[in-house]
Amino acid sequence: MTSAQVDTGNSSESTSEEGYERGLGSRQVQMIAIGGAIGVGLFLGAGANIAKAGPSLIFMYALAGVIIFFIMRALGELLLYRPVSGSFAEYSREFLGPFFGYFTGWTYWLMWVVTGMAELTAAAIYVNYWFPHIPQWVTALVFLVVLFGVNLISVKLFGELEFWFSMVKVTALIGMIVIGLGVLTFGFSAAGDTAAVSNLWAFDGFFPKGIGSSLMTLQGVMFAYLAVELVGVTAGESEDPEKTLPKAINTLPWRIALFYVGALTVILCVVKWTEFAPGVSPFVEAFAKIGIPAGAGIVNFVVLTAALSSCNSGMYSTGRMLRNLADSGEAPGVFKKLSSTKTPAFGITVSVLFMGIGVVLNYVVPEKAFGYVTSVATAAGIWTWLMILISHVLYRRAVVAGRLPASSFPAPGGSVFSYVAIAFLLFVTGLIAYDADSRICLYVMAVWAAGLGIGWAILKSRNPGVTTRDGSEFAKIND
Repeated sequence: MTSAQVDTGNSSESTSEEGYERGLGSRQVQMIAIGGAIGVGLFLGAGANIAKAGPSLIFMYALAGVIIFFIMRALGELLLYRPVSGSFAEYSREFLGPFFGYFTGWTYWLMWVVTGMAELTAAAIYVNYWFPHIPQWVTALVFLVVLFGVNLISVKLFGELEFWFSMVKVTALIGMIVIGLGVLTFGFSAAGDTAAVSNLWAFDGFFPKGIGSSLMTLQGVMFAYLAVELVGVTAGESEDPEKTLPKAINTLPWRIALFYVGALTVILCVVKWTEFAPGVSPFVEAFAKIGIPAGAGIVNFVVLTAALSSCNSGMYSTGRMLRNLADSGEAPGVFKKLSSTKTPAFGITVSVLFMGIGVVLNYVVPEKAFGYVTSVATAAGIWTWLMILISHVLYRRAVVAGRLPASSFPAPGGSVFSYVAIAFLLFVTGLIAYDADSRICLYVMAVWAAGLGIGWAILKSRNPGVTTRDGSEFAKIND
């Protein structure tokens, strides 16, 4: 490895991060990481998946959680090699070439825009629990405007709001687990007579609808894990990334075990799986069955904060990704500009306008809006995760060959588990293609890919340098 190679990477980093305020402290990064593992996919989407798979959904979450940890350790090794905001696009650009950086950056932007639509839809559904006469689109619009204002003010306000959103989710989930264990142990509440661990297998077994039906829930399960990679986007604005990022990633296994596997296990022991239905939060339903005064309403408030938290994160990440693309000449230069509060205000504004499509969907097809947008978000998320894993494999090859410096946070097993995760994600993509209800997202992604291909051709014709940007680094790494 030559000194020139090291200097090249550093210059890329400084360019990408110019002007950002490192306003996210350890406390906030930790909570953003925790909150990223608790979202609307669990709080609302689990209801439909329980109806499809019964108690075996617990195993699906555990299996997918292991894969997510492999992905995050691969990302962690890359982040400590070169911590940059917009990291997924940067690593794709460095290890796979400029086109892949361009494609990944725009696709991650799409993922968060679409996820924002899903979160707005979920928030509107939760508000309908208290105010059924308010149209979903009105509620979605109000939340969109409020969160937009928060993201324009400063990264510190974003981090603080996200900290408290996550605190509410974490505290409430722990409380739900404790109450559920109390019902199982002492038999109090309206559900006490029927609550039992045997509910996990007493109603047609642990796989009541067969293994095939359980596997088909993996699309929804993977959607629930979208946003765990958000710590990679915060890298450019973290006060001490070399300490905060590894800590955030290494706590992921216990977060998954407690908040996903643990919470679902307790709920499915307290209330038999046949009581849950699509479109209703299983957590709200469980507390309604338990009969604790105002319990269901409190849980509904918690899941509302979860939806708003994820939408808030989406606005944050889309603005940063557009700026990263503009820095690389792959988006209009206006996205480079920072406001007086050091936020990419124009990029956030454009992203919010596209999220407004979710408001329209809630007006036109309120009963189908959530399903449509989650499938597209999952497909975009799978692409992002694949790019992280492939970049990690190529990075490891370059390290072994002595062409790049080793990271201070190496993934266990080298790139072996990255290959396992790649195979798993391709399997999930096959399941999506097999399912008639979800394969529409692949058609959407095909149209998206065609649009990006046309955009790339236009970029090349107007700015030939875009195709060779980072080309020297790419050539050195892949010699």
